[in-house]
Amino acid sequence: MLAAGGGLVAGGALAACGSNTGRGGGGSGPEISQWYHQYGEPGTQGAVQRYAAAYKKADVRVQWRPGDYDRQTAAALLTDSGPDVFEVNGPLLEQIQGGQVEDLTAEIESVKDDFNQAVLAPKIWQDKVWGIPQVVDMQMLYYRKSLLKEAGVQPPQTLDELVDAAKKLSSKKTKGLFLGNDGGVGVLSGTPLHAAGLSLIDEDGEVGFDDPAAARALGKIRQLYADKSLLLGAPTDWSDPAAFVQGLTAMQWSGLWALPGIKKALGDDFGVLPFPRDGSGGKPAVPVGAYGSAVSARSKRKADAKAFVKWLWVERRDFQQDFALSYGFHIPARISLAKKAKQLQQGAAADATRFATEYGHAEPLLWTTAARNAYQDALSRIIKDGANPESELKSVVRKVNAELQQVKKKTAK
Repeated sequence: MLAAGGGLVAGGALAACGSNTGRGGGGSGPEISQWYHQYGEPGTQGAVQRYAAAYKKADVRVQWRPGDYDRQTAAALLTDSGPDVFEVNGPLLEQIQGGQVEDLTAEIESVKDDFNQAVLAPKIWQDKVWGIPQVVDMQMLYYRKSLLKEAGVQPPQTLDELVDAAKKLSSKKTKGLFLGNDGGVGVLSGTPLHAAGLSLIDEDGEVGFDDPAAARALGKIRQLYADKSLLLGAPTDWSDPAAFVQGLTAMQWSGLWALPGIKKALGDDFGVLPFPRDGSGGKPAVPVGAYGSAVSARSKRKADAKAFVKWLWVERRDFQQDFALSYGFHIPARISLAKKAKQLQQGAAADATRFATEYGHAEPLLWTTAARNAYQDALSRIIKDGANPESELKSVVRKVNAELQQVKKKTAK
């Protein structure tokens, strides 16, 4: 459930499946509509209906929304017929600035520090919380222990070691690394920047990669492509572990959701790593993200909707853990719940949970669609075409700076 580099989108974890609108309807009070995007994990729809039925202070009606959920909710928020409560890939900055979502600071305040701070940060604007994280999804590097041992390769701890390892592990039938069928353009995004000690947007709200270290890191991703160490044209893309399980690649970048299937297929013949650090100022990097539960500003039952959101995503710790781990494989958004979850206490799952807490980064709220597109286009030219990283990034920095100036103007108004 992670987007191309750290935001949230339905990926391999949440592929679509057929289902219709469902209803909870447990309460006898006011009627509240609650929207979810269509999860592909069996049992999820029944679970959210069960949660709704358990709430006695309102009649919560659950709607399961197939299709382009983000587009549907964006349109519905502009009308009086939209949801009262909805999960959102954000909220987006334009939704917050446009007054389309309610402030949920008071609802989360008592447990704010218990949430994974990396996924909570993009839901905060001007010191107010606009969405409550539901579960954490993350991406990481899987490696096949036996193939690395056979090649005399240690699990890579730096980006240089990753480049070298991928080359050594490549053969006629197996490639060293799989970053997606586009060579990593769609999935990596800001992760190499974080590995170099940088960011997409820094803490002061400015461009965070106007630094020679950014070009250096992206040049090394290009080197992986130029060395022909990357698997390209796999039957399924990065979100699916099939290429890794079938031995088409010795290492694969994928999501936490892939871990149960990999363990079932390979037993203990795999390990997991964060994206390796680069340079003296670098650190390991792990993209994380979370859908948030939000309340529509056009709701006629705002107080009731807020009370329900607080009940479900703050008070009902049992439902929060159930939602994270009973129907798929995610990390609870609450740090205390993640620490107690038995499924996350051993082996690769425990490593992944630690990575998400220690090294997690999410796409910042100020990273707009225009900024993302400009960066992704440049990344594609760097990786696939061998374009000069320095000049490409300079152009992106100018575009992102212009975007940030527009955001500041709107904020001033």
